[in-house]
Parts: sequence; C-alpha cells; structure tokens
Amino acid sequence: MDILPPEQRPSKPALVAWAIHVLTASGAVLAFLSLLAVDHERWRLALLWLAAALIVDGVDGPLARWAGVVRRTPGINGATLDLVVDYLTYVFVPAMLIYRAGLLPASYAAVAVGAILVSSLYTFARTDMKSADNFFLGFPALWNIIAFYLFILQAGALAGAVTVGVFVLLTFVPIHFVHPVRVQSYQPWISVLTGLWGTSSLVLLSPDLGVIWQHALLALSLAGASALLAIGALRTLRGPSNSA
Repeated sequence: MDILPPEQRPSKPALVAWAIHVLTASGAVLAFLSLLAVDHERWRLALLWLAAALIVDGVDGPLARWAGVVRRTPGINGATLDLVVDYLTYVFVPAMLIYRAGLLPASYAAVAVGAILVSSLYTFARTDMKSADNFFLGFPALWNIIAFYLFILQAGALAGAVTVGVFVLLTFVPIHFVHPVRVQSYQPWISVLTGLWGTSSLVLLSPDLGVIWQHALLALSLAGASALLAIGALRTLRGPSNSA
C-alpha cells in the first residue's frame, strides 16, 4: 500500500540515485567486516574485504555521475559520504591491519599508525587534493595498498617502518599520483594497467597458490603498480603547461 500520494513519491531516477548512495555507504559495512577479520587475525580475509571496498569505490563515482546524483538527491552530499567511507577503508582499517599483523617494529608501531592517521587527515581535508587533470597531488592515502604489499612481501618490520615513513613524507611532497578512473590522459593504457594490477593482486590473496604462480602474479602486480607510479612521475616532470 502506498503511503505517499503519487506526486510525493520518489521518481525512478531519484531511486537510482539513492541506490548509488547506498552502494557508496556499503563501504562502511565492508570496513567493519575487514576490521572483524583483523580482530580475528585473518589477514587475507581482511584484505579481501578491503579489495571489495576498493571495487565499490571504483564504480560508485562513474555511476553517480551517470545518474546525476547531485541533481537527483540535492539533500545528500555524495562527496562527503565518499570521503568518510574512504577514510575508513583506505586509512583506518588498513592502519589497524598494519599494526595488528606485526608489520612494524613494536616500539615504532603506535607512532607509525598515528602518523598514517594524521597525515591522511591532511590529504582528505586539503582543497587541492587533485590537479585540474585529476591527478592526486601527494600520496593519496592509499594505505590499503601499502598494507597489501607489506603483507604479501613479508619484507620484515624494519622495511615496514621505512615504507610507512617514506609514504607519510610523500603525502606532503607535490608529486603526482594517477587516479585510475578520473585521469583521461594516457588512456586506454591506464585502464589496462589498472586491470592488470587489480586482477593479479586480487588473485595473490588466494591461500592455495603454488610458488610459481605466486611469483608470477607478484611480478605482474608489482609491474602494474610501478607503471602507474611512473605515469604519475611523468606527469610531475611534464609540469602544468600541458596538463589538459
């Protein structure tokens, strides 16, 4: 039975816009599930939940622009919703995973996690987070990716400390990092590299890989990540004059 009269019922486009907001908000649930996995020391499962949140974050923006959610739901700030969820899935939960999984020296872990959390707040709060051509300025708080590689590589706590320190510092350095969805230059190569990186990285989280497959997929994952970093470095060297 309809409670609202026809003229007050949401239109189908508005319902689609609300559904996209719900999709974005589901990232908070995925963050909670990942945090539960961290609490039970199920590191691979925690990273899988974070991967699911990354996929949601990759598709909800294009869907929101396609559906015109800003126009359809003017009372909801989708950008703010996205930032809140991103801080959980890109920063807070990954920082907890890094801390709880012993990927840092015990004497340094609390300080390092504090540096992750605070430096990421700077990233999320700055008004010039992205350049005019949609490259990130400074390290864009992708601590879910850092947590993934620290866990997969198992390079040791000291290497983890150095890695965290370097990327915290890179937060404040005006170098460019590619946004794989929003950047239009270097396409379609960015999409190909992102797909290569994402697929190989996701499969790496399988617990039953043989040694040969593990090494091959790790090489593909690192190659894809390195290529995406190189595109950002090239954009930095190129400067703003050609940044259309």
